[in-house]
Amino acid sequence: MHPTDTFLPERACLPAPAKINLFLHIVGRRPDGYHLLQTAFRLIDWGDEITLERRSDGVIRRIGDVPGVPPESDLVVRAARALQAASGATWGADIGVLKRIPMGGGLGGGSSDAATVLIGLNRMWACGLSRSQLQEIGLGLGADVPFFIFGETAFAEGVGEALQPLSVPPAWYVMVAPDAFVPTAEIFSDQELTRDSEILIMRAFAMHTTRNDMQAVVCRRFPKVAESLVWLSQYGAARMSGSGACVFAPFDSKEQAEQVAAAAPQGMKVWVAEGLDRHPLQEWVV
Repeated sequence: MHPTDTFLPERACLPAPAKINLFLHIVGRRPDGYHLLQTAFRLIDWGDEITLERRSDGVIRRIGDVPGVPPESDLVVRAARALQAASGATWGADIGVLKRIPMGGGLGGGSSDAATVLIGLNRMWACGLSRSQLQEIGLGLGADVPFFIFGETAFAEGVGEALQPLSVPPAWYVMVAPDAFVPTAEIFSDQELTRDSEILIMRAFAMHTTRNDMQAVVCRRFPKVAESLVWLSQYGAARMSGSGACVFAPFDSKEQAEQVAAAAPQGMKVWVAEGLDRHPLQEWVV
């Protein structure tokens, strides 16, 4: 049982925040082909919403349509079933997904949705699994899922699952979503991708010049990403998040960020988000 609550209400609407990669270096490759990374993950106060409604019949069902994502392959459905299998829970759930995070945008939308389902149902079903147990389940769903369960700004290594807490300054971000869907697997397989960046020590990484090793490949293949970076770079240190396509730049205040966002060319999808030090559901897992 959870130390404070046996159950959530039978129905709950929960946040699934997006993440950005403050940098992303590819430092090697495992024998199984997975790339070894170093990155800094940060949450932002903007993202999807997940609605969970407990069922007594054990059925897991996604409610509503997510364009391009069949229910059986949706990470939210897979996450719920993985939690059932790991915990022995006999409850089921209806799962609703309000999508704001663009797919193929490098902001971790599907992974965040899955993490919120695991965190929420762990309490709704009174599974009582620990944070590390949920992270292990999450890793089976995707390399970014453990970070969202970890729930705070993190320096990440391995395939992204080896996490350490990281302190970074407060910031507001101008976010840009180019009209492009970047398939992560294709970028990782590109022959021109840098795969031998210098390995950094966490406590010293801020003193190094960092970058996103995937950015050059994505910009070459997706001109709209390059165009967004050129525009945003006029105002700040613009960078692509993850494998793209979304780009961002940090600012010291909300006012600064909003001024830049207001200057965006017509038709460009731009918004402002604050960096979060902790996941809104951080206290729900022990």
